[in-house]
Amino acid sequence: MNTSGEFLLDRGIWGWLYKLLTPLEWLMTQVMVLFHKFLTLLGMAPIGISWVLAIVFLVLVVHACILPIYLKQMKSMRKMQALQPKMQHIQNKYKGKKDQASKEAMSREMMKLYQDNDANPMGSCWTAVIQGPVFMCMFYTLSAIPYIARGKFRNGSGLGAFDIATAKQFTSTNVFGVNVAENFTTADIHGKIIIGIFVALMCFCLWLMQYNSMKRNMAQSAANKQTEMMQKMMLWMFPIMYIFSGVAMPFAVLVYWLTNNICNLLRSVWQIHV
Repeated sequence: MNTSGEFLLDRGIWGWLYKLLTPLEWLMTQVMVLFHKFLTLLGMAPIGISWVLAIVFLVLVVHACILPIYLKQMKSMRKMQALQPKMQHIQNKYKGKKDQASKEAMSREMMKLYQDNDANPMGSCWTAVIQGPVFMCMFYTLSAIPYIARGKFRNGSGLGAFDIATAKQFTSTNVFGVNVAENFTTADIHGKIIIGIFVALMCFCLWLMQYNSMKRNMAQSAANKQTEMMQKMMLWMFPIMYIFSGVAMPFAVLVYWLTNNICNLLRSVWQIHV
């Protein structure tokens, strides 16, 4: 939010990027409003927890959609872990050789190893690649709703299922004594405490997820000191970054982010035990 009343996410390169993501933003608003209507049909008040639960259900829908990709990612990661001894053997074979011919030969042997075992070194990245744009769209949408409610979004237009009336209803929602459109800087003391708790829980979920990942890859890390050091850095760096980014986000975004982190954490725990 800003005092000028201008929606800054529509400016510059970010505005261009978010416009490319408009179809996904439109779809997310439709899913949110659909869940909200369903909850109100069940007897919930149209202003209040029904909007927060709509955000939670949206996260669950996203995770259900990426579950097949995640299962494929798990298989790919396990194949790569099984190939670690052979990969280490190839790396040791060319260790210390800096000439171009040796580098190309090592690349060919690695590629053949992947092809023969139907393994993909990039297979473990697809879930994060998909979740990144989804989070960006959710951040944009939930940040835009207060501007839609005030008629200051794209010359008074709405975004997907959020017209001015729906946006006003959303921004009237208070949960745990915090308005969903507030962030740490605009909230009162009580709101700052609640937002601080949410940010702390987000950081803890991310830390525990990174710890589970490091624990799962311990054998690989022991063989590669650089990998081990990088994982330890990620274990502490990412949660600390959450503190600075979390306090600037609207409370509605924190609800989405915490729910998403809990889902990711549960998924990482499940991955260890299956």
